[in-house]
Amino acid sequence: MDTNAVGRRRWAIAEGYIPGWSNGPEPQMESHETCCILNAGDDTAHIGITVYFADREPAGPYRVEVPARRTSHLRFNELRDPEEIPKDTPFASIIESDVPVVVQHTRLDSRQAENALMTTIAFACD
Repeated sequence: MDTNAVGRRRWAIAEGYIPGWSNGPEPQMESHETCCILNAGDDTAHIGITVYFADREPAGPYRVEVPARRTSHLRFNELRDPEEIPKDTPFASIIESDVPVVVQHTRLDSRQAENALMTTIAFACD
């Protein structure tokens, strides 16, 4: 039994949106959605992310790995395989892992000079 493992294997983020433009230097101030994943356990986490839309079938799964005792901050803007996530389009996501992880959702909206940063823990599904 992995005594360092914390978290769950399935998470949901019901809200997602990547603004179509940004105000400020890239990549630091580029508007983005981020899925922050903490793997405090002793085994690599194999992650699948499925993205849902209001008007079409889901995209994914996007495959990523988070090594043991590490964290990964994945920008949804940078996911490319199997397809890019469209900007200016609402979406939601399910994150599934083969080991327990913790998932946090963060958005930077820099469409105006007064930037907005929002973050919340994702919903643990299991």
